[in-house]
Amino acid sequence: MRRLLQSFARGEGGSTAVEYALILPAFVSLIVGGVCAAQLAFAVNSLHYAVEDAARCAAVKTHVCTSASTTISYAQGRYSGPRIAPDFSYSASGCGHTVSATGRYPIFLAAYTLDVPISATACYP
Repeated sequence: MRRLLQSFARGEGGSTAVEYALILPAFVSLIVGGVCAAQLAFAVNSLHYAVEDAARCAAVKTHVCTSASTTISYAQGRYSGPRIAPDFSYSASGCGHTVSATGRYPIFLAAYTLDVPISATACYP
């Protein structure tokens, strides 16, 4: 019996499996976190593009963006990011034609949802 225990203690047959089991959760968390960060960056970039293009439309393309409601619907059509349902607003005061948007990007953790607020504002004279 003692000889069997000594051979088991010196054996390295399962060390690779143990190392893999220790590293796998950290590696998967790193990959999933990178994907979530990339989707958040895409949502922010798409929101900025939508408000910039809508502000430019309100100032230059007056036959397309004729009122506040058409400018807001134009901005909603230009947003192509994840489904976060951003709220757009338009005003013609201040520096010129200003379009703003706010939204919340949900990050789903194991048992908790973290809402990251994102916003964008653009002004075109």
